[in-house]
Amino acid sequence: MNTLTDAAIFLETKGYLDVAVDPDLDLVAEIERLKKEKNAIILAHYYQDADIQDIADYIGDSLGLSQEAAATDADIIVFAGVHFMAETAKILSPSKKVLLPDLKAGCSLADSCPAPVFRKFKEKYPDHVVVSYVNCTAEMKTLTDICCTSTNAVQVIESIPEDQPIIFAPDINLGRYLEKKTGRKMVLWDGSCMVHEIFSAEKITKLMSKHPEAELIAHPECEEIILQHASFVASTTGLLKYTQRSATQTFIVATESGIIHQMQKASPDKTFIPAPPNNTCACNECPHMRRNTLEKLYLCMKYEQPEIRLPDHIVRDARASIDRMLEISAKAGL
Repeated sequence: MNTLTDAAIFLETKGYLDVAVDPDLDLVAEIERLKKEKNAIILAHYYQDADIQDIADYIGDSLGLSQEAAATDADIIVFAGVHFMAETAKILSPSKKVLLPDLKAGCSLADSCPAPVFRKFKEKYPDHVVVSYVNCTAEMKTLTDICCTSTNAVQVIESIPEDQPIIFAPDINLGRYLEKKTGRKMVLWDGSCMVHEIFSAEKITKLMSKHPEAELIAHPECEEIILQHASFVASTTGLLKYTQRSATQTFIVATESGIIHQMQKASPDKTFIPAPPNNTCACNECPHMRRNTLEKLYLCMKYEQPEIRLPDHIVRDARASIDRMLEISAKAGL
């Protein structure tokens, strides 16, 4: 590992390396060099900036990223995503070094379900199985029986005997969607994603009137009123695949707008319009995901910081819920 100089100090208060990067440096070439030199792999979520997606070794949603983290033979996993994703990679590959370009890249959904509070909540339902959306903290996963992602959530719920009561956390919108899809009534934790809750049904309706040829597609983390207007609801990977096979030429996309980069690359002849939020800010971009930049990615690879570290007991106790999710996914061919 490189020794940090006085000019390159990891600042705990900021969560990333605070060092000036030469503006003439070819960051893409340097990152490619560091990948080979350190036997590192870059995993990126669809919600990352386009330049990070383009340099990543693998781009995907939470399920695909988890599967890749479990299978990689790289020595270093560089996670271009948010904190819970990097934690999941560390749980699945505890012997590997896992880096996150910015430790402050958190998640409003994960934050909406603090593990100590959920523990008390869980005590009220001692006979319930806990299914947690993977968008939760490592500690929360230790309180979980089976994790799920939006790709495999239906299969996870359907794998549980019908007479077994379920707590679903932390996303209440995904929980309500699953209740309708599976016919299972569950105890739902009241958490949500700040990006998916901000879409404006009124503005989307006006946009659909302006573009009658367009098809609204949505992520199940969106509120029910948005899902009611959508012709197709799926995970980010599911939405991407749908736009590739659909004959529709114009789509209004109700999820974080980073996915549009991959949609446009896969279908350059089609038009993709980000669904509008209920105010004038760029709220269909996740501010946590966008904390990662190409400069931070380069610095974290060069200095191998910030590194994700988890206590052994957290890794041990959280692993079972993720392994169960991966087993169900494999059986379902996901």
